[in-house]
Amino acid sequence: DVDCAYLRMADLEANAEALIEEIDFLRRLYEEEIRVLHAHISDTSVIVKMDNSRDLNMDCIVAEIKAQYDEIATRSRAEAESWYRSKCEEIKATVIRHGETLRRTREEMNELNRMIQRLTAEIENAKCQNTKLEAAVTQSEQQGEAALTDARCKLAELEAALQKAKQDMACLLKEYQEVMNSKLGLDIEIATYRRLLEGEEHRLCEGVGAVNVCVSSSRGGVSCGDLCVSGSRPVTGSVCSAPCSGNVAVSTGLCAPCSSATSCGRKC
Repeated sequence: DVDCAYLRMADLEANAEALIEEIDFLRRLYEEEIRVLHAHISDTSVIVKMDNSRDLNMDCIVAEIKAQYDEIATRSRAEAESWYRSKCEEIKATVIRHGETLRRTREEMNELNRMIQRLTAEIENAKCQNTKLEAAVTQSEQQGEAALTDARCKLAELEAALQKAKQDMACLLKEYQEVMNSKLGLDIEIATYRRLLEGEEHRLCEGVGAVNVCVSSSRGGVSCGDLCVSGSRPVTGSVCSAPCSGNVAVSTGLCAPCSSATSCGRKC
């Protein structure tokens, strides 16, 4: 748009210069025509047929001819001036019209210049905002990368801690299973001893003879013994150890009578 306005202004200035030159040319042409007419009038030779008559009035004839030439010159001058005035009016109208167009073009150019300045300021502002946004994006990307790296490190640490916790849990589960197995064996052994004690109490109450007992322990040992009853004193005896297959065996047999009213037993 600005280039078109400049081109139009240049064309209008060229047209104005051409019209001014045309006005000067017409003025010079008018002056030349007036000069030619005056020269033609002054150089016109009049052939007068002389009459030797005494009644011929030369002054009247000359005056008449001069009046005719003055009329012709006046008419030519009026026609030239009229044509010159019409041409001047046309040229003035054209100049006014082109001047108005030039004025509007200048106003449009000024408006375009103001618009260009405003757009230039907006472009500079947009560039500044773009620079700030790019810096913010770069900073955000750097912060995001740092946060992502930190998160990855923490994730690796958590995974390592989780793996260690799983291993520790596996060890604890293994130990717990071993403890439970030991507890189960102890529970079985306690239950076995309880049943044996209850059976022995029952036999003691009924006065049954000696009982040979073999008990398998969950710790890999075997307890064996012969219990005999002769009276109400507690059982005494010696202790020994022997391998066992892990079964519980209870057998009964007769004890030899003791020399005194005591209970004797042997535990192996």
